[in-house]
Amino acid sequence: MQKKLGAVGVLAALAAAAVVLAVGIGNGSAAKGSAYKVAWIYVGPHNDHGWSQAHDQGRLYVQKALGSKVQTTYKENIANGPQLQQTVASLVQQGYKLIFGTSFGFFDKKLAAKYPDVLFEQATGTDQSKNLSEYFGAAEDTIYLSGMAAGAATKKGVLGYVVPFPIPEVIRHANAFALGAQAMHPGAKVKLIWTNAWLDVSKEKRAAESLHGAGADVLGQNVDSPATGQYAESQHIPWVGYDSDAHTFAPNSWLTASIYHWGPYYLRRVKAAMNGTWKSGFYYGSINDGFTGLAPYGPNVTAKTKAAIAAKLKALKNHTFYEFAGPLYDQKGKLRVPKGKKLTVKDLYAMNWLVKGVIGSPKG
Repeated sequence: MQKKLGAVGVLAALAAAAVVLAVGIGNGSAAKGSAYKVAWIYVGPHNDHGWSQAHDQGRLYVQKALGSKVQTTYKENIANGPQLQQTVASLVQQGYKLIFGTSFGFFDKKLAAKYPDVLFEQATGTDQSKNLSEYFGAAEDTIYLSGMAAGAATKKGVLGYVVPFPIPEVIRHANAFALGAQAMHPGAKVKLIWTNAWLDVSKEKRAAESLHGAGADVLGQNVDSPATGQYAESQHIPWVGYDSDAHTFAPNSWLTASIYHWGPYYLRRVKAAMNGTWKSGFYYGSINDGFTGLAPYGPNVTAKTKAAIAAKLKALKNHTFYEFAGPLYDQKGKLRVPKGKKLTVKDLYAMNWLVKGVIGSPKG
């Protein structure tokens, strides 16, 4: 469950956590003896009301389902590099047999080879080996739908989108958001501001302020805290979140958000590790298997908008619609996806261009 802290309290807590980069230990079951030990590593605080919190809810899902059969823990605010390496070494020394890394670039073949008796899983990456698996989901589909809500809400046809790093994951999400907005408001422009951080409350707030000052009358995000939404609430403009249902931080501005349901996947993988059937692979969850979804709508999403999104959701589910099907043009008007062609997951993982109507550089 999300902790319903006040706006000032949340911002202060998240800012302090992001600066300190302390290693946190979860309050999972303290089961001993034969309990199978599973750990999660988070790039932000476990209660960030965004990305890391969604993963921690998945951890708690596993703990609740398996009870004393497992012992779970988490490490939070972990940065790539020496801190990540030290964290993994410590977990291995403590006997953790399965470790989930929930941020891009945490694990690679070299790290996995160093601990051949430990199973590693990384969210959002591409590297795989005998004991390293990758997992993520087609959030572009639900981000497109949330972009529809944003497009329906804009009056000026100018939207702002707060983004972290210029990597394919974020670029395809920004593109999906823009395409969804344009489906409801043809010709809509989406302005980007890069924070170069997954979670930085002050940068996110400043980005939201800048985007609003530059004419955006609706805000969206691909970053981890609700700071953008809190700013939107203060300015009485609509907001689309990401990662988690964070409507409590901006109850009037909230439209919806693309969210993930990590728990069922984590439970399947932990069970497989426990019974010896775990195998390395690449999992890309979808709306159809319940991995991705939309958060509940806010009070200002109209019945007409809900109906349009519902129709598009149905089309996504039965594969009669795909947002990355041609013809698609980039910012400079170059044809990137010809008519009759659809981008594959491999294409999406290499995406380095922004669609027509997005204002900002794909290089950050």
